[in-house]
This record gives sequence, structure tokens and C-alpha cells, in this order.
Amino acid sequence: MPRDTRPEVLVFDVNETLTDMGPLSARLEDIGLPGHLLPIWFAGVLRDGFAVTLAGGHATFAAVARDGLRSLLARERSGTPDPGAAVDHVLAALPGLPVHPDVPDGVRALHAAGHRLVTLTNGSADTTRSVLDQAGLGDCFEAHLDVEGAGRWKPAPEAYAYALRTVGVLAERATLVAVHPWDIDGAGRAGLSTAWLRRRPDAYPAALRPADREATGIADLARRLDTAPER
Repeated sequence: MPRDTRPEVLVFDVNETLTDMGPLSARLEDIGLPGHLLPIWFAGVLRDGFAVTLAGGHATFAAVARDGLRSLLARERSGTPDPGAAVDHVLAALPGLPVHPDVPDGVRALHAAGHRLVTLTNGSADTTRSVLDQAGLGDCFEAHLDVEGAGRWKPAPEAYAYALRTVGVLAERATLVAVHPWDIDGAGRAGLSTAWLRRRPDAYPAALRPADREATGIADLARRLDTAPER
């Protein structure tokens, strides 16, 4: 099937694709860490999760995220009286994160247009459900999935295969939507079409498989898909 035709199922990444993680900066400041360390912490969580997967092991997002925060505290705020409570304070904010401003209208437009919508995260499906329910979007998604069901973090092919099996669709009828080029690359190699959300002016890495579509946000993606031919 042509890669520019209308997909049946849209598989959404969650962290940074749907959710705005910016408010976690304030939580870092609450425990004495500079807010600008947020992207460093999150990148470290992904790095370590990928590494464990590549080595044949497994760890949950929460466990890796907790270890990363403890390491930051040890380096930046040695002597924190109760590092466990400090870490809990940051991670407790995850289910209450807001979605990006373009997400509500975009998701509703995609749902109204007849697309099947699911999420697939390296984090927690329960956290995803909480975030989208509080945004009033819970009824737009037929499933919230996480990589615990696959035992492998994205971008391992098993993670995408697990999502496809769960929703009962072939790879060529599904599109992965993400802000992360590594996710786009992994899904493309697993046979899905891909849509990259370019929320920032960063250049797409030349070493990675390019996306089939590009949009500035979910609402923009909905407009673009509205003009795509049916399969």
C-alpha cells in the first residue's frame, strides 16, 4: 500500500508527543534541582531503558526514572535528607501532566474522521489513561498500551508488533505518530508508516529512517490526513 494513503489505525507515542512534560521542571526545583535538568533526566531514562532492552534485560519506566532522579540528586544535591520522598514528589506529577494545546482539537478531529486511535508508551498505560481522561479525551482512544506487554522498550520491533497484535491490524494499515525521531525510525523498520510531529525547530537526524509524513502538531496532522486518499 502507498505510504501516503489514509491509515486505519494511528498509534500515538505519549511522553512529549501528547503530554507536555514542562511542568516537571517545577517539581525538580521543589526538590532542589535546577529545572533545566528535565531534558537531561528524561534523555537519561530513555538511554538506560534502551540499553537494558538491547542487553536482553527488562526494567520498568518507573524504575529507570527513579534511578535517574536519585543519580541527579546524588550529583547535584548530595546530602538530601530523604531522596526517596524527593523522587516520589517528582514522579507523582506524571499522571497529572497536561496535554499540548493542539492535542484536544486534533485528537477529536481524527476520532470524528473515523481513525482508530491507540497509545503505545515506554511509560505506563495507567498514567496515559489518567492524562487523557483529565483532558476529556478518554473516549477517543480504543486502547492504551505500554511496552510491559512486549517486554521490550520501543524502538525494539517487538513493541510495535505487540501493539499491532493487540488492535488486530497489519503494519501497513497503521501509522506511528511521535515527536521522537528514534521512535519514527523504529516504527518504520517494523513496517508501520510514520508521522513526525515537529514541535521544535530541530533538524531530523540524517542517520535515521525519515518519516512518511510531517506535521507541526496533532491538529495539523488531522488536517493533512483529511486530504489523504483512502486505502
